[in-house]
Amino acid sequence: MSFDSLLEQTKQALKEVLPETVEVTDIELEGPHVVVYTKQLDSFLSGGDYLRQVAQRLHRRVLVRSDPATLIDPKEAEKVIREVLPAEAELTQLFFEPETGEVSIEAANPGAAIGRGGSVLNDLKRKIGWVPTVVRTPPIPSKTVEEVRIHLRNSFDERRSFLKKVGTRIARDPLPEKLWARSTALGGYREVGRSAHLLTTQNSKILIDCGLDPGSDRTPFLSAPELLPLDSLDAVVITHAHLDHCGLVPVLLKYGYKGPIYCTAPTRDLMTLMLLDAIKVVNQEARRGLYDSSHVRDLVTRTVPLRWGETTDIAPDIRLTLHNAGHILGSSICHFHLGDGDHNLAYSGDIKFERSWLFNPATNRFPRLETLVLESTYGGFRDVQPTRQQATDQFSSLVSNILGRGGKLIVPVFAVGRSQEVMLVLEERMRAGKIPRVPVYLDGMIFEATAIHTAYPEFLNSQLRTQIFQQGDNPFLADIFRRVDSGQMRSGILDAKEPCIVLATSGMMSGGPVMEYFRAWAPEEKNGLLFVGYQAEGTFGRRLQRGLSEANFLDGSRQASVPVKLEIATIEGFSGHSDRTQLMNFVASLDPRPQRILLNHGEESKAIDLCSSLHKRFGVESRLPYNLETVRLL
Repeated sequence: MSFDSLLEQTKQALKEVLPETVEVTDIELEGPHVVVYTKQLDSFLSGGDYLRQVAQRLHRRVLVRSDPATLIDPKEAEKVIREVLPAEAELTQLFFEPETGEVSIEAANPGAAIGRGGSVLNDLKRKIGWVPTVVRTPPIPSKTVEEVRIHLRNSFDERRSFLKKVGTRIARDPLPEKLWARSTALGGYREVGRSAHLLTTQNSKILIDCGLDPGSDRTPFLSAPELLPLDSLDAVVITHAHLDHCGLVPVLLKYGYKGPIYCTAPTRDLMTLMLLDAIKVVNQEARRGLYDSSHVRDLVTRTVPLRWGETTDIAPDIRLTLHNAGHILGSSICHFHLGDGDHNLAYSGDIKFERSWLFNPATNRFPRLETLVLESTYGGFRDVQPTRQQATDQFSSLVSNILGRGGKLIVPVFAVGRSQEVMLVLEERMRAGKIPRVPVYLDGMIFEATAIHTAYPEFLNSQLRTQIFQQGDNPFLADIFRRVDSGQMRSGILDAKEPCIVLATSGMMSGGPVMEYFRAWAPEEKNGLLFVGYQAEGTFGRRLQRGLSEANFLDGSRQASVPVKLEIATIEGFSGHSDRTQLMNFVASLDPRPQRILLNHGEESKAIDLCSSLHKRFGVESRLPYNLETVRLL
């Protein structure tokens, strides 16, 4: 549907639904949304389901705003807001955006600010004309969340202009021919790392993920002719914020991509944190980076955050819905609805089909599903992990043994996901007296990533949400945790004589602060190193798992060797990936079950094993594409 056609259809829908007393002054497109301006916002809202009726006729999400001429002075509006909001909302900040007629309310208790069924917000809309939106005040202040929100406010004009262009592009007329669709593997197939997939129809091109390889300098096949030019892409969709899935998105912007990036809000914030930290690491190592901070700011400007379950048009013939993947904060299974229901496919990203300390299990129910692209990280026949409870018990036993003999413990972790799970286990076990109470030092991005977790409790499992926001017991704020905020503090920890635990990045020991602790403590047998996450082929962590007896480091201009004598153990049950059993159970429980499964994100031998097993057990077409191979879907 072209812009003009959509405009006429919107006018007709409004004419059919709204009474003559409600005047519409303007209609605009903002990304996937239709925005309606009116001088009678109160009448529009009090009509009950006017908005729903218009949205149903258009099959699009519709936003309604006050005509700018009807807005009261921001100072007067602030006074009304402070009078209307209940004290338990704990208002912290207000931000007015005259261009959209919106006021952003930052509150410690968003539920109280919204009211039952949105009653408080609707009352505010009627009294001030401005459209209020509520965001949560993070219980732990997050520099990243604050800077993202400030950047979005400061770049408002640029972002609004951008969203209008996106809306016009989405509304273009599709070609009249019968729909065809195909999926092209651009990275992450028969391997782990550099994940990238291209979904193509005759009308649209969508790139899902664009990551780097943690074990090498390899990148996705961004020069593939199907992908070029980059500005021919309609959208980039990011499943989650790990760098093997999002690490090269700024490169797309650097080399010509000008379109939107779709993901959840926590994925946007975590991705910003990870990408800026990657720049910092490159600068510290005196290497030339692939992008700079300006490209990360551009990424934030171009990101369109979506909620789980919210269906959005992202191209003339493609609709996107994100669902919980259970892997890390905000991680999503991406469901694409092609044409008029001609084909439906889901890209799993990385999934965990088990309730964890942090998240609910991955979503396994979809309206329709013909093709599934599924990860196979632990798809091998022998890749059966212990349950979360078994892993917790094993972890506690190892920690107690190491601390009991006076040793220090290093836990290499990804800043996002595994670190927060380990924190929850340590806090619970120390509080219960099941492991010795010692300081737990958080080095790298862990504290900041944890702060972002507390800013988005709606993405955590219900038990943890209740504990933090209803019982007032935030385990992340326990006094056992100490943030390592300087090199001087790190040096003091390295020289300390008393037992302690250090959670430090990077999770695969490919660099970062964890290497300093390892170098200092590796020669002593009483110390320990516990892996709780996947170690990719080619990483230092994988070599240690295989029994490396001596590690080489640069000491100035000379190479120095460090004997590896500390205890090394791996606990698989903390992984954010589904094991073989969970992957099989995920497919078994899918509703509906797909006709075709394409496997990616797994070492070739494991992916082959899973591919064969899926076909034998479920009778579905199972395929394991090579990178640069294209599979016709429709």
